[in-house]
Amino acid sequence: MKQTILPGVILDEDELEITYILASGPGGQNVNKVATAAQLRFNVINAQGIPERIRLKVLELAGARATRDGSIVITGRRFRSQPRNREDVIQRLVDLIRQAAHRPAFRVATRPGRAARQRRLDGKAHRAGIKQNRRVRSDD
Repeated sequence: MKQTILPGVILDEDELEITYILASGPGGQNVNKVATAAQLRFNVINAQGIPERIRLKVLELAGARATRDGSIVITGRRFRSQPRNREDVIQRLVDLIRQAAHRPAFRVATRPGRAARQRRLDGKAHRAGIKQNRRVRSDD
């Protein structure tokens, strides 16, 4: 099943490899018997529906979760059930891809106009005048 994350960015769930492992944490006696933690492995380098720019950024943002062969490994053990942990790791991957696709707004450096510079100088002159009037004058 294909999931459209953003326009031009498609995540094919056939490219996801999800395995289940034993989880630590809450679960009582069940925690030692049932593999509820989901481990998602996604090869970003070979992903078809993701543009090259986003692929490189995803690997950069993944940090320690990225492997040498270009895969991302995300482990989810927040919940006690397999389906919820599966949804959690898929959602975390989608969030990572969205974060990589975001482009910061291009900022054009501007300079203050002539009127703004004049207002600044007028304000400085005004403050200087106030301070000048505070001085104690000695009449000799």
